[in-house]
Amino acid sequence: MTGRSALFPALLIALAACTPVDTPPEAPAPQFTTQKAEDGSCWGTVVIPAVYEQVPGQVQVVQAQVDESGTVIQPPIYRNATVPKEVRPRREERFPAPCPDQITPEFIASIQRALLARGYYRGGVTSRFDEPTLNAILRFQSERGLKSSQISLDSARELGLAAVDLN
Repeated sequence: MTGRSALFPALLIALAACTPVDTPPEAPAPQFTTQKAEDGSCWGTVVIPAVYEQVPGQVQVVQAQVDESGTVIQPPIYRNATVPKEVRPRREERFPAPCPDQITPEFIASIQRALLARGYYRGGVTSRFDEPTLNAILRFQSERGLKSSQISLDSARELGLAAVDLN
């Protein structure tokens, strides 16, 4: 064997002796804030962040000089600058949601299949709330006015996964 051809079997033996690299642990399931009401219904919560916009304003750059008696010796100095103004305050929105005991791997797989059939989900049926599933739920619900990746009871009903009240 030439030097190069002898190297190939040695390389294969060395690679076969290698131990496999540990795969990273599976990401934990997302923890949604679901509250159970006295009547047995459950509610999810989504936090809607505050919205700020930059507006013209003034910023104090030098403080006023005041003597011991409280008399202003030199007034404060301001400069024009843009300052943040809260346009919409932060708020929490509650919505009916399936109770935690209803969120089984079979239920999650059904969500994945329903969103796959409607073109929102492109992954495999994993029975887990993985990132592609949460993104698909978010896209589906955002079109309906709820910006949350936690499945709402209304969305579960629309997907045919939860009972519809006929009252």
